[in-house]
Amino acid sequence: MGTLISILRFGHILTVVFMAWPLYALIAVNERGRLGSPLGDRADRYMENIIKGQTIRCYVFQLTAAVTGVALVYFRRMGLGSVITNWVLLAKSLLVGALLWLLSYVHFNLQPKIDALFEQAGGELASGEIAAQIGTLRATRKKLASVCLFLVMTIVMLGLQVFIRFNPILTLALLALIGIFVWRAYRGPIRYVWI
Repeated sequence: MGTLISILRFGHILTVVFMAWPLYALIAVNERGRLGSPLGDRADRYMENIIKGQTIRCYVFQLTAAVTGVALVYFRRMGLGSVITNWVLLAKSLLVGALLWLLSYVHFNLQPKIDALFEQAGGELASGEIAAQIGTLRATRKKLASVCLFLVMTIVMLGLQVFIRFNPILTLALLALIGIFVWRAYRGPIRYVWI
């Protein structure tokens, strides 16, 4: 049983590492802005394809994290009811649900609108009203990526507290630091990461 739990724990942690995509999306978006390339040119479309192509992977990572998390609870004999009675597990579950909802909103609502606008531009550089609409949709997507990054980092912090709780003041301080980091990643390039 110990080996199975170790494998599940490894899979769970590895999957959460792969869920760092919102940070890299923000980095990519901020770097795309620094390129100064016109909306719809080859570099812009290349970055857009990378960003929009990640949503399916994100679904897989989030669902894998959920399945391995539930399996860890089950095989550690905590009882599946602990997902509700243990506030940390409940918070993590709700945050994963929020991530899935945000990802679905982007995938099924925002991204099709962006794609349709690029189609409307007919393979040419987007300008005028089309460019303004794409810019607005991309700005919304960037804000949502920031929220997702905050949620992922919070889930990681809470994951450390499933068995050993932090002092509540430390938890609040870490949430504040997560918020500051996410804000910096949202505002522009984070060339030196922590500094």
